[in-house]
Amino acid sequence: MEAAAIIEAEARELIRRRGLDARADQLEPLIREVVTDYDQRSAGGAVPVVRDAETVVAEVAARIGGFGPLQEFLDDPEVEEIWVNSPSEIFCARSGRSELTPVVLTDDEVRGIVERMLVSSGRRLDLSSPFVDALMPDGSRLHVLIPPISRKHWSVNIRKFVARAHDMRDLVALGSLTPQAADFLDGAVAAGLNVIVSGATGAGKTTMLNCLAAAIGPRERVVTIEEVFELDLRLRDVVGMQTRQPNLEGTGEVTLRRLVKEALRMRPSRIVVGEVREAESLDMLIALNSGLPGLASIHANSARDAVTKLCTLPLLAGENVSSRFVVPTVASCIDLVVHLDILPGGQRQVREIAALPGRTEEGVVEIADIFHRSGDGRLERGEGYPPHAERFERAGLDLGRLLGTKERA
Repeated sequence: MEAAAIIEAEARELIRRRGLDARADQLEPLIREVVTDYDQRSAGGAVPVVRDAETVVAEVAARIGGFGPLQEFLDDPEVEEIWVNSPSEIFCARSGRSELTPVVLTDDEVRGIVERMLVSSGRRLDLSSPFVDALMPDGSRLHVLIPPISRKHWSVNIRKFVARAHDMRDLVALGSLTPQAADFLDGAVAAGLNVIVSGATGAGKTTMLNCLAAAIGPRERVVTIEEVFELDLRLRDVVGMQTRQPNLEGTGEVTLRRLVKEALRMRPSRIVVGEVREAESLDMLIALNSGLPGLASIHANSARDAVTKLCTLPLLAGENVSSRFVVPTVASCIDLVVHLDILPGGQRQVREIAALPGRTEEGVVEIADIFHRSGDGRLERGEGYPPHAERFERAGLDLGRLLGTKERA
């Protein structure tokens, strides 16, 4: 047995005898104590010699209190995502680019790591519930899929929330959008417009929601609704809610639709829906149409596709919901769509900002171009203007100054 394995076994036994929690602040001193005792025995030839004590301490701490060989990728600020296709196929993404890691695990090790990841979330994974979304202690989002839903091995995806931006100024510094577009979006949120953020997976929708929310006034009360907690709103008055799985008896499930309805009873000034995917879009539209400002994100290929999807998803709520109700509701209560893109090199950028003037024609919602990317990749001012100019005026904002004339930003 190698030295690290012996030290790990002795450290686990010592933790159990002392009745300690395997937390990071207690682990290293305890492991160093075990290593010191081990070194004394290795001097007499009773056990193999430890060549690098510090490396062994870090490795054993990761195995016991962390997540084994995956811990180094969780600790690496450059790694944005980690996924396990099989024990011998473990990938990570850096700056939007995927790479195969040299890590090789066993099926039992993958299961053990996942079980440790799920401990703090209170969510379960078994044959009756073969996939799970959960929040990890560091704020990363965990998604796991097990056989027979997956072909042979456990499929694991860990989405780290690498927050490089907290407001529009940070996004400008990162090159995601221009100062003029940033000022306009800040003004739109401050004026109370309803904004949808669209884009592909990994395009930065959650980060954009956080940055948009930074413009919300300090006296406003915000309620967030998410599948799993991901948003990090740095505001004074925020209440966050997330969904819940059904229990072993199949009861106790809390859906996004239920959370949207509950949010309206909590005296919100704003609601933020982390992502709309299904029938909860209907409840969100009804809430926004009642005069309650809000933000939300949606997966889509363009701003136009996002609007089309918002006109389609509410139909999943039931046969009594028709497009004759949904389409004009979308046109009247969604004000802006901010579409994001991720470049081949991994950089995230605002691709277009579109406005919904509130009109429809033959069942199609009209869209006005506020900003768009030109052929050379620069963000340009379009021909359109947002709805509700009076809201900007009430908020003390000069819409004409924010948008200026039609010229390159």
